[in-house]
Amino acid sequence: MMNPLPPRRAVLGLAATTLAFPAIAQDAWPRRTLRVIVPYSPGGATDTVARLLAERLTRALGQGVVVENRPGLAGTIGVDAVAKSAPDGYSLVIGTTNQAINETLQPRRPFRLMTDLAPVAMLDSFPFALAVPNRLPVTTLAELVAHARARPGALNYASSGPGSALHLTVERLCAEAGVTMQHIPYRNYAEARTGLIAGQIDLLFDAVFTLAPLIRAGQIRGIATTGLARAALLPELPTLAETLPGFEAGLWNGVFAPAATPAPVIERLHGEINRILADAEMVAAHTALGAVVSPMSVAEFRAYLDSEIARHAAVVAAAGVQPE
Repeated sequence: MMNPLPPRRAVLGLAATTLAFPAIAQDAWPRRTLRVIVPYSPGGATDTVARLLAERLTRALGQGVVVENRPGLAGTIGVDAVAKSAPDGYSLVIGTTNQAINETLQPRRPFRLMTDLAPVAMLDSFPFALAVPNRLPVTTLAELVAHARARPGALNYASSGPGSALHLTVERLCAEAGVTMQHIPYRNYAEARTGLIAGQIDLLFDAVFTLAPLIRAGQIRGIATTGLARAALLPELPTLAETLPGFEAGLWNGVFAPAATPAPVIERLHGEINRILADAEMVAAHTALGAVVSPMSVAEFRAYLDSEIARHAAVVAAAGVQPE
């Protein structure tokens, strides 16, 4: 005699128990403190954003989230440390525009961004401001371009070094506007800003929140910003795209984990981070830094990274910057 079918209630109970296993496994993470590596020195924009995120992730996950600074080699040291970490969700890194650039400029570095790390979440973007010294007789981008065309190679600009995002932004501007300028690399941007105020250099791209106080104080003259929309901290300045359609530049921050991190952990982190980015206080904190929160799906973030790597590779090639 065949056994009768189990009661419907028992079947449903069995299904519910089976479906609960993945949730239970996922809920078991995290069991201890997470670390978020910032591959740059303390005090910068990326470090500030990481600490804002860590504070809120601590609340969301119920475990401590600590920030660890590991600067060096344009971010390579810190990112490599996470690429080589156990893929268990307890080691994360804040990647930036520099990592997309370094895919071309540092072909011999010990990791590849899109194979050795897993994109978790896009955080934000920081547009640049373009400024000139008060001695330069220009007030708009059109006037700056005309001034440069009339003096081929005579104007100079500062950056923090060859291949940096700010260096490549000027090179792209020169290519699209049909002008040439001399590149003067500085050891750091504090020195570059001092040189701009003193009139030793002719133009500088830097973070909006860094240049805004100097522009407001009349120490330098703001020309434009590089976001698709006008910057909240400098709304009176037009975007470069208003003169050069489609021109957008800036720094972005995103969260990455080791490549083999389990999908449920990536999904949990992605969901919590996007909820944090949607919080009004977090949006206000980013706005005060001159940043725009930029949540994406994991697939959108991966596609964005692919496009960033290709875009910067083209600018590097056009500018003639040699890989290390």
